[in-house]
Amino acid sequence: MAVLALMAGAVHAQQAPDTPAPQPAPQQESAPQGSTGATAETKDGKQALPQVLVTATKRSTSLQKTPVSVTAINASTLEDAHVKSMLDVFNLVPSMQGTGQGDHGIVSITLRGIGNDSAKTEYADPEVALFVDGVFAPRPEGAATMLFDLDGIEVLRGPQGTLWGRNSTVGTINMKTAKPVLRDSSGYVEGGVGNYARMGVKGAVNIPLGDTAAARLAFAHEQHDGYVSYQRPPEISLASQQAAYNAYVAGGGTAVGFQPINNSLFVQSGDKYNAQNQTAARLSFLLKPSDKLRWDVSLEHFMDRGTPSMSLMQTPREGEKFWSALIDTAPSLKRDSTSIRSRLEYDLGGMALAYVAGYTHFKGSGTYDQDFGVNVPTSFTTGGPHQADNTVWSKYTSHSHEVTLQSNERQTIDWVLGLYYAAEDNGIRFDIPIMNGTQQGTVSWQGSFIQPKETVDSTAAFGQATWNLSEAFHVTGGLRYTHDDRKNKGGRGWVWAGNASAPQIPLNPSVDPTNPANGYTAGNINDAHYTGNKTTWLARAAYDLSKTAMVYASVSTGYKSGGTGDGGLPYGPETLTNYELGYKTTLWDGRMTFNASAYHMKFKDFQFSAPVIVNGNRQFAYSNAEGAKVSGLEVETAVMLTSDDKLQLSASYTKTKLGQLVAASNDYALPTCFDPALGGNCVDVTGNELPHAPKFALQLMYEHNFPLSNGDGIAPRISFHYQTANWLSVFNLGDGDRQKAYSTADISLRYTSKRNWYADLYVRNVSDEKIKTSAGSAGTYANPIWVAQYSAPRTFGLNAGYNF
Repeated sequence: MAVLALMAGAVHAQQAPDTPAPQPAPQQESAPQGSTGATAETKDGKQALPQVLVTATKRSTSLQKTPVSVTAINASTLEDAHVKSMLDVFNLVPSMQGTGQGDHGIVSITLRGIGNDSAKTEYADPEVALFVDGVFAPRPEGAATMLFDLDGIEVLRGPQGTLWGRNSTVGTINMKTAKPVLRDSSGYVEGGVGNYARMGVKGAVNIPLGDTAAARLAFAHEQHDGYVSYQRPPEISLASQQAAYNAYVAGGGTAVGFQPINNSLFVQSGDKYNAQNQTAARLSFLLKPSDKLRWDVSLEHFMDRGTPSMSLMQTPREGEKFWSALIDTAPSLKRDSTSIRSRLEYDLGGMALAYVAGYTHFKGSGTYDQDFGVNVPTSFTTGGPHQADNTVWSKYTSHSHEVTLQSNERQTIDWVLGLYYAAEDNGIRFDIPIMNGTQQGTVSWQGSFIQPKETVDSTAAFGQATWNLSEAFHVTGGLRYTHDDRKNKGGRGWVWAGNASAPQIPLNPSVDPTNPANGYTAGNINDAHYTGNKTTWLARAAYDLSKTAMVYASVSTGYKSGGTGDGGLPYGPETLTNYELGYKTTLWDGRMTFNASAYHMKFKDFQFSAPVIVNGNRQFAYSNAEGAKVSGLEVETAVMLTSDDKLQLSASYTKTKLGQLVAASNDYALPTCFDPALGGNCVDVTGNELPHAPKFALQLMYEHNFPLSNGDGIAPRISFHYQTANWLSVFNLGDGDRQKAYSTADISLRYTSKRNWYADLYVRNVSDEKIKTSAGSAGTYANPIWVAQYSAPRTFGLNAGYNF
């Protein structure tokens, strides 16, 4: 029953007959699409699981010989799981959770119980570092792009700061794009359809350019209609509206003259919330003039014209569908990013020199209905309210450079040295109009947050060495020094000043809030400068119990920079120490792998951020909790039961506890602060569990291949996920703030022809579970109206493709 001891990583990558000596991380060659995975052979000709090579230690090593908690997901597993975005990856990795964030249209990631749901602004940094071909993607928009034409994804768990740098506090995700192949003319094309008017197409072609150069062109497009239907406008009698308005004026409200509710302000047609419309293309080049020199460079463009995901009422109003909302702000997303990535490596003989560089330019805008339609207006200026969160414009430019020098042959000491520099330049205008009742009503509050220039400069020097004391015993030590410099220049929060002569209209892009005649005044002055530095380290020992089994133990530290928030208020850096034990083994003549790790993380000054109200001004506030503690166990196993049967199993146990913290958030209806000196609304969350951290989670995948007499094959596949209940915020406020225990399954049936075509039928979320990924509440603390973001409902479709 060792198979069921818990967990399988989505394994597969590159085959090798024996465990190779560590080499500098190579660029990998791409595999055909539509395959159901590959097998390897042992020396006696028996079938076995293919050996997985990973680059977790900045050099290519066997997964089973790498003393790091890492999940390697290969191209065929991504294909089988119908992965289109990071939201599709979470169930493939132990201790990993995630959610889409509506008003900014980004994806937040939680690993080992640690994440940052508020890492959606130009200020906040994520807890999990995202890389593409070793190039850091600093802003959370990077996790919302399409995943296409990949060789694989590596997810490293635990602090990775020594080698991978800033914001890899609890882990690192490295997405490896498919690279050009010399002297090869091949490619693939795939199209698909599904419910919600889903249409998708993707493809790639490898083009040889002589004996020393090649190019690869890849593209993808995915679209589907939104899941959220529009509710009909409220039917309120004119007399009732007049009575509500009269009561409002009698109670001291502004008398602006009665008018009936304009039902045309409620959205009834057009693009719905939770729609996808994304397109991406990548052009890659390989130049390899000799065995010693290799240069990979790519240009990628991503375009998003979908819509944000809407928070839904957890208990719909009577007579309304679950997947529906009363909308008075039409959804929109317009995002474009262009990235250039380059890796130049040269073999010096016994050493290898590499230079990795990247550049990204992003711009975007969006509109979002932040009142969620939970309160129906009673007149044009009562009930409601109307609130929109509108990104009028946002932009960022980032570039990074890393130079490494490392040994590339097995030596008594294997080492790597590196220098790193990265810079960001961010800007945004974010408007929040809040009107009483409807858009026709009087101003409740509104403000425009204009940050023209928010910069980050980060420099680092690092080194890591492994002392091979014997063939079996290896000791590793690493250090990294990081210096961060962050500036906010000219940032202002412009807020409604209550000027009676100013027009009471919702704030929109045509209104200049810096002009006093429009009724706004400068609230928060955000100019600030933060500098900080930290030395992080790693100590690890690994011992090979045999040629197929190893154990390891490590102690490592992590660091996330401090900074400043709205009002120029500073917050401190976050640090942690991680203790880890691991075991990896290969069994049954290579037909089974079993990996397990146990860890304990202890945080100091754990960062917490949320939108709050301070002295009547809305702002994004940061604070440092006393700390947090997280302990857990992770297991991954993969088994080739027969030459046609594969089983993968992964599971995790996670226990979290937050240190001393008094927290507030505009996203929740909270009680009045227990301490009058604090003011406003808040909760003492000391000792609470962290969000997105189920105690237990299990992922099981089984696939059987039926060979046909004509040489074709049919492969049914089932993927099953179960997890216990988990909180959705640090407040731990009850059922509305909690996702109950649930299970869900995805199924597919793939037909593969020996004539190089394939077809794949799939159903995702077969039982149509309603799975909450984040929550919030309106109303009052005593009588909250709960809303939540949800995973996608049941979807199904057909993909078909051809390899050439």
